[in-house]
Amino acid sequence: MIQTETLSLLEWPRLCQHLSTFAATKLGAIAARQLQLPAHQADSERLLAETQEAALLDQNPPGLKFTGIQDIGDALERAERQGILQGEELLSVATTLAGARQLRRTIDGFEAEELPTLSDLVSPLRTYPDLEKEIHYCIDDRGKVADRATPKLGGIRERLKTQRSEIYQKLNNIMQQHSNAIQEAVITQRGDRFVIPVKAPQKDAISGIVHDASTSGATLYVEPNSIVPMGNRLRQLQRQEQVEEEAICRALTQKVADIHDDLEDLLRIVTVLDLASARARYGYWLQANAPRFVDDGEQTTLRRLRHPLLVWQHQHEEGSEVVPIDIVVNPRTRVVAITGPNTGGKTVTLKTLGLAALMAKAGMFIPAKEPVEIPWFDQILADIGDEQSIEQSLSTFSGHIKRICRILASIQEQQDGHQASGIKAQALENESQALEDSRQALESMPSSAAANVLVLLDEVGAGTDPSEGSALAIALLRHLAEQARFTVATTHYGELKALKYEDERFENASVEFDDVSLSPTYRLLWGIPGRSNALTIARRLGLDDTVVEQAKTHVGLDRQQDVNQVIAGLEAQRKEQEEKADNAAGLLAETEKLHREVSRKAAFLQERERELQQQQEQAVQAAVAEARKEIARVIRRLQQGDASAQDAQKATEAVGTIAEKYQPKVEAPKSKPGYKPKEGDRVRIPSLGQTAEVLSDPDEDGRLMVRFGLMKMTVGLEDIESLHGEKAEPPKPKVTAPPPPSVQPEAPAVRTSRNTFDLRGMRVAEAETKLEEAIVSARGPIWIIHGHGTGKLRRGVQEYLKRHPQVQRFEAAEQADGGTGVTIAYF
Repeated sequence: MIQTETLSLLEWPRLCQHLSTFAATKLGAIAARQLQLPAHQADSERLLAETQEAALLDQNPPGLKFTGIQDIGDALERAERQGILQGEELLSVATTLAGARQLRRTIDGFEAEELPTLSDLVSPLRTYPDLEKEIHYCIDDRGKVADRATPKLGGIRERLKTQRSEIYQKLNNIMQQHSNAIQEAVITQRGDRFVIPVKAPQKDAISGIVHDASTSGATLYVEPNSIVPMGNRLRQLQRQEQVEEEAICRALTQKVADIHDDLEDLLRIVTVLDLASARARYGYWLQANAPRFVDDGEQTTLRRLRHPLLVWQHQHEEGSEVVPIDIVVNPRTRVVAITGPNTGGKTVTLKTLGLAALMAKAGMFIPAKEPVEIPWFDQILADIGDEQSIEQSLSTFSGHIKRICRILASIQEQQDGHQASGIKAQALENESQALEDSRQALESMPSSAAANVLVLLDEVGAGTDPSEGSALAIALLRHLAEQARFTVATTHYGELKALKYEDERFENASVEFDDVSLSPTYRLLWGIPGRSNALTIARRLGLDDTVVEQAKTHVGLDRQQDVNQVIAGLEAQRKEQEEKADNAAGLLAETEKLHREVSRKAAFLQERERELQQQQEQAVQAAVAEARKEIARVIRRLQQGDASAQDAQKATEAVGTIAEKYQPKVEAPKSKPGYKPKEGDRVRIPSLGQTAEVLSDPDEDGRLMVRFGLMKMTVGLEDIESLHGEKAEPPKPKVTAPPPPSVQPEAPAVRTSRNTFDLRGMRVAEAETKLEEAIVSARGPIWIIHGHGTGKLRRGVQEYLKRHPQVQRFEAAEQADGGTGVTIAYF
C-alpha cells in the first residue's frame, strides 16, 4: 500500500502519462500509462538495454515503424470462443501481422551483436504471411468480403446485380406509365424492399403493397405487385450472400483461433518494442542519459539532474526554467538532511531524486549529465505533503506519523521476508499518543541488515512541539541509518545539522537563498547546512524593528548568531572554492587542448619528414641507377672496338659529365647577411621559450604577428630568431611600396574518398575530434557529411569551423553532393 501511495506522492502516474504520448500504438500507450516496476535488478537492466538499442535504431532511419499494428486482443478472445470475426477485424489481424514482420525485418537488418536484447526478443516471433495473404485476398481494403473470395460468392453477387438491374428497369417503366400518380421520379427502399413514391389521392392507380408513408401523409411508398416476386428473389439471393460471407469469415476466424497463442505472443512482443521505443524517444526529448546501477560501495552521481515533470511543464505549459541540481553521495553516507527556507526547493529535490530512482528502475533514461550512476532500490518509500483528515481526527503531525509507521512496517517486511505484524498504523486520538506510539514502534524494531530501500521524508518531525519533534526526528533518522540503504529528509530543525559531526553516515545539504533578492536560487549545496533567514527576511520585508528585536530575545540571539556566522563563513569559503575550481578547470581544459594540438602537429611533422626522406632516398637511388646505366654504355662502347688513347680520353670525359650531372652539388658556405622572417616561417622567441609560426611579414617598424598554440601576439624583429639561431635583420627604410602580390587562381576542388569525412551518428564532441584530425591531414578543401536530422550536429560542426584558425571559409555543398547536408571547408 505504501508503495502505491509513494508513486502517487511522487506523481509517477503523471510521468507515465507523458511517456504514453511517445508510444506509436494503442497497446503501447496503454502499457505506458500502466507501467509496472520490475521486482529484480536484472529485469531493470534488461529494460535499459532495450531502451538503449531502441535509441540506436532511432539514430539509423527509418528506425522502428509500427505501421499497421492494431489492438486485436478483443478479436483474438472472441475467435478463441468460437465467435465469427467481421471483415474489419480480420483485416486488422492481417495488417498487424504485416507490421510485426516489418519490425522483425528492421531488427534483423542489424548484426546480432549490435542489438542482442531486441534480437532475442523478436527471435520467437511468428507472423504467418500465408494467413495474411489469404485475409487480404478474401477481404478488401474497406473490410468487406471481396467477390474473389470464392467462386460461389462471385456468382451470387453477379445474380444480385442482375436482379437489382431488372427491378430498377421495371420500376422506371411503371413510373413512366403512371407519371401523374408519382410524387417524385425516384426509386428508394423501405426495409429491404424497393418502392416508389405515389401521391396518396391516386394510390389506386398503382396496385401494390404500401410499406411506408410520409409525415404529412401526402406520399405513400408503394411496392408494385408486379415486382414483388422479383423482390422476393432478391431477398433470397441476399440471404445466400450473407451465408456465404459468414462461411468465409468463419473459416478465416478458425485459422486465427488456431494460432491464438502465437498472436498473443506477437502482441506482447510488439508492445514491448513500442514501450522500448517510447522510452528512447522520451529520453531523447528530455536530453537524458542511460543510468548505471552502482553497488553498495560505489558513489551515487547525478549531476545537473532535472525534474522531468518540470521539464514538461516548461516545454508545454510555459512554466519556469528548470534549475538542475547535483547529487553526489559518498557510499558511506546513509542519511542526508536538507535544510533551508520555505519554497526553496527542498520538496522538489526529494521528488526529483525519487523520480530518478523510479525511472532507472523502469528502464528509462535519467535527465542528468553523464555519467549517471544510481543504486537499484527494492522500494522507494516517501512521506511528502500533508495528510490531515478531519474524519479520522488526524492532525498534520498524526498524518505524518501514520505514513512513517507504514514506511517502517514495509522496511521490516522486506527485512523479515514476510508480512510484518509489529507495526500497524491506527487512528490516533491526539498528538501525545502519536508521539508515544511512534517511539514504541522504533524501540520494538529489531536491528538487522539494512533494507535496500530509498526513504524520502519531507519536514520530518514537523507539526508538533519543536523540542519533541526534533528528538523524534533524530531518533527516526538514526534508526533509518541502520535499517535503510539511503534516506533523504528535509527539516527546519537545527539539531539535525549536528548529526553529521557525530556520525559519518550523515551528511548535510541545503538549498541556496539569495539574501539580496530575498528569493531562493533552487540550487542544492552539499556539506553546508542552511542557516536561519526568518528574522532577516522579516526585517527586510518591513516588519517593525521592535518586533524583530523582541523576537531575537526569545530565540537566543547570541548562540543563533554564532551558528549563522559559522555557516555564513562556510558559504563564503564554498563560493571562493567554486570560483577557484572553475578557473582551474578552465585552465586545465585549455592546457589539455593545447597539448592535444601540439601533439597532433608534432606527429604530422614527423610523418611529413619521413615522407620527404623516403622521396629523397628514392630520387637518389634512381639517379645512381641511371648513372650506372650510362657508365655501362660507355664501357660497352670501349669494349666494342680497339681502344685508343683518344677513345679513353673521351670515355673519361663522359664519366666526368655523368658524375657532374648526378652527384649532389656541394656549395661552399656563404656568409648570410641576416635572417628575414616571412609569413609561414617557424621562429623561436627566446624570452618566452616558445616556438611560433609567423602569420604576417614584418611591417615598416619591424613588427610582425606570430602564433604559438592558440595564442597570437605581435613582436619585434629583435625579439625573434630563426630555428638555427640566426638573428633577424633590422628593418630598412622603404622608398616605394612593393607592388601587391599577385593572386593565383584557386585550383578547382575535387571530391575524393580521402577528403570526405562522414560524421553522421556522432555527438558534437566526437565530431570535433574527428574534424581536427581531418584538418591536420588536409591537402585542400574537405567535404564534411553531417546530414540534416535535428540540425544539432550541423550547427556544432559549423561553429567549430568558425572558431578554427586554419579555416578560411566554408559553404554548403552543391545539391548533387548533398546540399545543406554536406559542408565544404577551405583552408
